[in-house]
Amino acid sequence: MREIAFDSAASIARRIARGEFSARDALEYFLDRHKRLHPSLNAIVATDIPKARRRAGAIDAALARGERPGPLAGVPMTVKESFDVAGLPTSWGLEAHRGNIAARDALVVERLRAAGAVVWGKSNVPVMLADWQTFNPVYGTTNSPWGEGLTPGGSSGGAASALAAGVSALEYGSDIGGSIRGPSQLCGVYGHKTSYAIVPGRGHALPGFWSPPEISVVGPLARSAGDLALALKATAGPDGNDALAYRLSLPAPAFNGFRGLRIAVLPSHPATRVSRVVSDEIVALGRFLARQGARVKMPVALPFDAAEHDRLYVLLRRAATSMRAFDDAGFRRAVAERETLSPDDHGYAAEQLRGNTLAHREWMLLENERQRLRLAWNDFFRDHDFLLCPGAATVAYPQNTAGRRWERMIDIDGEPMADVQQIFWMGFASLGCLPATMAPIAITPGGLPTGVQIIGPQYADLSTLRLASLIERQYHAFVPPPGLS
Repeated sequence: MREIAFDSAASIARRIARGEFSARDALEYFLDRHKRLHPSLNAIVATDIPKARRRAGAIDAALARGERPGPLAGVPMTVKESFDVAGLPTSWGLEAHRGNIAARDALVVERLRAAGAVVWGKSNVPVMLADWQTFNPVYGTTNSPWGEGLTPGGSSGGAASALAAGVSALEYGSDIGGSIRGPSQLCGVYGHKTSYAIVPGRGHALPGFWSPPEISVVGPLARSAGDLALALKATAGPDGNDALAYRLSLPAPAFNGFRGLRIAVLPSHPATRVSRVVSDEIVALGRFLARQGARVKMPVALPFDAAEHDRLYVLLRRAATSMRAFDDAGFRRAVAERETLSPDDHGYAAEQLRGNTLAHREWMLLENERQRLRLAWNDFFRDHDFLLCPGAATVAYPQNTAGRRWERMIDIDGEPMADVQQIFWMGFASLGCLPATMAPIAITPGGLPTGVQIIGPQYADLSTLRLASLIERQYHAFVPPPGLS
């Protein structure tokens, strides 16, 4: 059996179906790779190997009987630690939930298994999924395979690290503040932030939480755009009572090439900062697309004040997660602390506190503004098919776990910038309920990957994935980290 560490999930499934190797062979291959690389990466932090071996054996038996057990049949994969997997802990990196053993699979896991996937483990996350780096007191720190001491991003950092290192064939994560998109750019893999609510999040929660937070979505990560589409098709669609009356029918892409596509490009913006190695590669991609016959507008004007949009995003994102941020006593302390803020303080910590403690009327007024912006996006996408922009402000950067996350700085072309300011680029798709596919587009002169965020109109998920696939085939595809191929 030749090396399959960096094969696509689709290729692995096809080769298992053809009998080139068994599902059990594929599983053992990735388990061995995990065992060898785990000391340096710490990407996959919880496993159920006996159950995975039984599952792989059952798929091999089904194939031997001439059955077709799904499009992902035999693919060894992992999911983010925040998803319930029966028999494994779901801690979200919290010591208090170290022993929280799931009794049943999350819906996403159920659907992936139904498609034939062999789910063998869970990937690491930051505490409460609330960081652009991946470390916690339960499982420790996850490292990037792209260089010693570099972060893979967060919160789906374990997922992106495992994929880039060839430890897992496919992954599933979640995203409210770039938790799929940021790690995908930093690790040079593909990730898809889905249109809001097309993939139900049941089983992606801590005990006692039943209401899915606003803005938050779940979606796949992979080493190819085609694998993202496979995983999305396997998991999208209504759940529970909704499934009795509704079905999901995402519109099919209306193009097979670049020619004629109306592509808006925003490689940087005055309201924030982005490293030249990131923006320059997006400019280069825009020029390539224009040469292929796309109608490229670069740079494009946004249909709103971007700085105000960013502030709205911070407030509503923090409001969405406030339910799980405090107990009752902690919430009362936060409300009291908010009273001490200066009205002129619009720093991240202050805005986070305001968002966490919004009164209902305040929230409704902000939601009203959000709906105005969603209508502005509708108008924007009448004139443009896609928006291309960064998914992070820079390439992979050194781990820094000291202090609070809004106090940690990263280097942007020799000048410090707060790590949390990268979230600026995530607000467009998140507030707008829009799909966004992250695709790698270059290895920079410093030897690190960078990518592009492909945003489309709501429910155009299959189209952003199609554009990512075209870029993959004709411009740039996943490249393994040095020394791991």
